[in-house]
Amino acid sequence: MQKIRHMPKAPTNVRELDTDVGIDPHRHDDHQIAYAGHGVLSITTDAGTWVAPATRALWIPAGTVHEHRAFGRTDLHCVGLPTHLNPLALDRPAVIAVGPLLRELILAHTRAPAGDESPERRRLLAVLLDQLRAAPLQPLHLPAPTDPRLAAVCALLHADPADPSGLAALGARAGAGASERTLSRLFRAELGMTFPQWRTQLRLHQALRLLASGLPVTAVAHRCGWSSASAFIDVFRRAFGHTPGSYARS
Repeated sequence: MQKIRHMPKAPTNVRELDTDVGIDPHRHDDHQIAYAGHGVLSITTDAGTWVAPATRALWIPAGTVHEHRAFGRTDLHCVGLPTHLNPLALDRPAVIAVGPLLRELILAHTRAPAGDESPERRRLLAVLLDQLRAAPLQPLHLPAPTDPRLAAVCALLHADPADPSGLAALGARAGAGASERTLSRLFRAELGMTFPQWRTQLRLHQALRLLASGLPVTAVAHRCGWSSASAFIDVFRRAFGHTPGSYARS
């Protein structure tokens, strides 16, 4: 059984992580905003995985057991907030949009010297909290199944996101012992989305990781299961507001 570290105070700092580096399961007594100035950052809990490129940040409520993973060279900026400061009014992890102003506020706040309690820093935090309250939530959560039949199907797609098989074929290969109708119902009831929606989320998560590693857009599209680069670009733009090419260049 993996040991869960208890880190009483969520850090407010910046650190650089190498490609495909993980931080083992842990929890904080404070809330935390985790932002990757470069690269891609994900957190995983028992409820699933949330992923954030440099245009997004992760909200991690106090007490949430989670593990981090970085993809590509990642500058990790963490903002710790005491529990009485909950600008998102959320008790579950979430992904939030990061515009230019919020980005600069996070960078400035995390680069300040440790222990800085100056009036300027307090004003900076006040503006940062205002921006967090206004930040839109992003649907970048890949929920994790608990039903063993559903978990077996999802495991096949995690192993190969490009697998084009339908739900009936995947269920048969996984030995799920459930009909396509039953599996479809489980996706909606347990994961809150349809099977095609879940598979698209999985493919987008994988695409972000591959783009962060430097793989060309066309190669990412085919490795993640899109029939063409243009189809991938269209889905990516609708999910993130920009093309995978512009994301990779940034």
